[in-house]
Amino acid sequence: MDRDNKKNSIVKIVTSLAEPIVAEQGLELVDVEYVKERAWYLRIYVDKQGGIDIDDCSAISSKLAKLLDDKDVIKEQYYLEVSSPGIDRPLKKDRDFLANYGKKVEVQLFAALEGQKKLVGVLQSHTAEVVTILADKGEETVLERKNIAVIRPYIEF
Repeated sequence: MDRDNKKNSIVKIVTSLAEPIVAEQGLELVDVEYVKERAWYLRIYVDKQGGIDIDDCSAISSKLAKLLDDKDVIKEQYYLEVSSPGIDRPLKKDRDFLANYGKKVEVQLFAALEGQKKLVGVLQSHTAEVVTILADKGEETVLERKNIAVIRPYIEF
């Protein structure tokens, strides 16, 4: 099994194991990542209305770590991290997009479009293929999802 397939398989298995644990705590499972940096990291992102705290993370981490050990899901050594996705979490799922309709988003592209790799606009709509934003000047821009590196809420300071 190649590395990407292995990572995807682990993410699917961990997601199915984590969802009931997270729901039992009254939280939402936002995302699961299994990434190789200097070491392997299994990152579980959880959230709830009003935000999460260290006790939420600790409860999920303890229960999930035991279950992962019991099931022997991951063969190599890894670090388990449970945290909030943060206020600038990327929009990935339909519910993320829907929750941000009418709000400003920042879109980073793989390749420049009209000389720009970063666009800011109000999220109008999305499909599996495209995302539509309304720029500050009132012009609608339709972006192919395959050209988008990341899209996240725009944070103004």
